[in-house]
Amino acid sequence: MALDAVCLQAVLEELRPQLLGLRIDKVQQPARDQVILLLRGNRRLLLNAGANAPRIQLTDLLRDNPAEPPMFCMLLRKHLVGARVADLYQPPLERMVRLELDITDDFGRPGRRTLILEAMGRRSNLILLDEEGRIIDCLRRVDADMSAARQVLPGLYYQMPESTGRAPVLEETEEGFLEKLACADQEHKADAFLLDHYFGLSPMMARELVFSASGETDSRLFSMDESQRQRLWEAFAGYVTAIKENHFTPYCLLQNGRPMEIAAVPVRQYGSAVTLERYESFSALMDAFYETRERMERTRQRGAELIRAATTARDRLRRKLAVQEKDYEATQQRQQLRICGDLITANLYRMERGQTRLECENYYDPEGGSVTISLDPLLTPQQNAAKYYKKYTKAKTAERYLTEQMAIARRDLEYLESVLEEIAEAETEQDFLDIRDELRQAGFLRSQGKGKKEMKRQAKPREFRTSSGFRVLVGRNNRQNDKLTLKDADHRDIWLHTQKIHGSHVILCTGGAEVDEDTILEAAKLAAFYSQARESGNVPVDYTPVRFVKKPSGGRPGMVIYSTCHTVYVTPDAALVKQLQIR
Repeated sequence: MALDAVCLQAVLEELRPQLLGLRIDKVQQPARDQVILLLRGNRRLLLNAGANAPRIQLTDLLRDNPAEPPMFCMLLRKHLVGARVADLYQPPLERMVRLELDITDDFGRPGRRTLILEAMGRRSNLILLDEEGRIIDCLRRVDADMSAARQVLPGLYYQMPESTGRAPVLEETEEGFLEKLACADQEHKADAFLLDHYFGLSPMMARELVFSASGETDSRLFSMDESQRQRLWEAFAGYVTAIKENHFTPYCLLQNGRPMEIAAVPVRQYGSAVTLERYESFSALMDAFYETRERMERTRQRGAELIRAATTARDRLRRKLAVQEKDYEATQQRQQLRICGDLITANLYRMERGQTRLECENYYDPEGGSVTISLDPLLTPQQNAAKYYKKYTKAKTAERYLTEQMAIARRDLEYLESVLEEIAEAETEQDFLDIRDELRQAGFLRSQGKGKKEMKRQAKPREFRTSSGFRVLVGRNNRQNDKLTLKDADHRDIWLHTQKIHGSHVILCTGGAEVDEDTILEAAKLAAFYSQARESGNVPVDYTPVRFVKKPSGGRPGMVIYSTCHTVYVTPDAALVKQLQIR
């Protein structure tokens, strides 16, 4: 969901005392729509102008930066590095933030820059202004062809977005509210009435106010009696009071354990279908809420080519394997071909050239039945027998060849499934580059020749520490899995992997020390979380000393075999993963 104006106000009330006076040390742009200002005191201020998640917050999540910073990032560095936060301001109930910054120019003269975040869904933008209110540059330029009413271009004076014409909720009176309610089309839904007449309300909060008044979210005006209309006003007025007095609490709405919405006040309209989880801050709430969504978005954007290549290769292999299995099934009928050759040979004395079929006794049949064999009239009886023997030999050879090829196809299918799982779990730009390089070396992705230079730095495995202090390493891709398990791990360490389920290799670094059952379970939960069974329960995880794990001859990256193991059953726990992770 997009951050509504009231939640945005709550976020700014939380941020203002933490940010005022802080100096900007660095500017980063990890994604096209994201800018991070690194402030003194190790604070990271995220400004997101993406259509799906526009917001401002302090973040603890580390995001990977591109090898070459975008031009907009370079511009912000030029103007903002060294600036101090002078003010953080939101026009009343507008989905926008003005970040006022005091700067010192190259000649030592004081000045002012304004960074504006417009958190307006698909029209979201990030705009840098000089002290006269002129646009220096913006994340998305809007020319006259895109909008005749309002252009956002360098050199123009900044203009506020046009007003919607609706009344602000903060200025409404009881008399005015009830009068509008009486004059409205009574066939309309009550929440639609609120959204049509007032700005500052999100659809969810409009439904919540109606639910507080009538016990339903879809009540129509004609069905509401006087007492319900009065309760609607009281709920409306109570919400306005909370806004004026900044009585906000960060809540996450969970449906089946998954984040669904965020809110600044308790939401009751969903009943028992949704649970409320309270957070200590709005920034912590938004980190938790948007983390999974951002990972999926990164996968969609950066991994689209890789997903397409791996999926195309996988589907092609599936079709090829289906044909091979059909041909293999046909080879299993080859004994009948040999029998036909034998029966023709045994009946040569009865046959003449030009026959189209041979009817004879089948002495291979225990019951002594007869059989009809098709013949080629252009061939002699001896040649017809030789033809059936040749087909039999060909089928026998094909069986051996198809067995080998089907084993290779199944191996490659397993490999491509593991690559697709890698892409889904990829977190950084380097992860995608490593997977792309892996697919190229495996022959599933063509080399593009000389192109844009890519980052070439050694990616490190994910690192965790168990409650008892043991270090745990989790591979990010197949090649790293191989290196982690077969080269880096001590032979006394413990290797863990989900049983018959694609996932990362996990190494519990013991150095030969004894580990307790709780430590094994924590490491197993990490293995289950970083696998295709992340959303499942009671996941089987095998574990064994590293010395028992080997690479099969000709195995694809990430494929290993092990001779002995123990198995535990665990349920992946995202909270535990965050708790154990070393940042």
